[in-house]
Amino acid sequence: MFSKKPITIQQQIAQLQKRGLQISNVPLAEKYLANISYYRLGEYWYVMQEDKENHTFKPNSRFKDVIALYNFDAELRLLLFDVIEKIEISLRTKLIYNLSHEIDPWWFCNSEIFIDRLQFTRTLAKIEEEITRARSKDITIKNHFKKHKDDLRFPPSWKCLEQVSFGNLSKLYGNLTHKVNSKDSIAQEFGAVNHTYLPSWLQSIAQIRNFCAHHSRLWNRNLPGTVKLLPKPPNPWITDIDNVPKQHEFSKLYVHMCLMKYLLNTIQPNNQFTTRLNDLFIKYPNVDPNALGMKLNWQKEPLWQ
Repeated sequence: MFSKKPITIQQQIAQLQKRGLQISNVPLAEKYLANISYYRLGEYWYVMQEDKENHTFKPNSRFKDVIALYNFDAELRLLLFDVIEKIEISLRTKLIYNLSHEIDPWWFCNSEIFIDRLQFTRTLAKIEEEITRARSKDITIKNHFKKHKDDLRFPPSWKCLEQVSFGNLSKLYGNLTHKVNSKDSIAQEFGAVNHTYLPSWLQSIAQIRNFCAHHSRLWNRNLPGTVKLLPKPPNPWITDIDNVPKQHEFSKLYVHMCLMKYLLNTIQPNNQFTTRLNDLFIKYPNVDPNALGMKLNWQKEPLWQ
């Protein structure tokens, strides 16, 4: 049975020092531990431990380096959240526009245009939950139901899908039957050629978005799932074959950031993603780029220009 008891901040610091972590400014460390939990910071000092079982640190391990890693990760999440926001809004816009014209404004309720009916039912149930929450908070949804009391349907997609999460948007897109022309046309607009590749990109980005939204660690994290890479991307990609992430490297963040950059380049060609990411590594020189799967001279690849 679990038997550990909680310890005070002062005891936490004493324990870290005993295990070999250098803490030069104890009052400052106390301040950090009062606002960032010991357990959360532990995700960043774990790699500094020489003996993972006894939790003893490698020589010259410093508390200030732990905080630097933590701050780097926090700023990385903010950067990626900003990038993902643009991808999410663009996907939402393309889904609403293309499918409303091809099918009708209530296409997302039509089970006939989806491959997996069970997944469709689950996604629609989640959309209903999101609309129910929005009904009491969002003025557009509130006014729609007030004005159209006798219409028992969902609001049309241009109102409804503005309330839907990126995760559910990606599921709607991925589950569309291949007979729906918009599935390919949306992929083409994003430079993804056809419906074969884009669903896995959106799923991975939606997952990373959730990590960002819940302030979860991205640095040195192994990401579950995989993505399909285009053999011959129509837009600038990575020209050095050795720098193209391989299958065993898909658990690292780099390949997913490459896909974000690829999509962002179609939405906002003159974006600052490369500069902001590179500046982050310059600001935190103690961060090991390999922990994110970064490639040598990544910023010189056509994709990142």
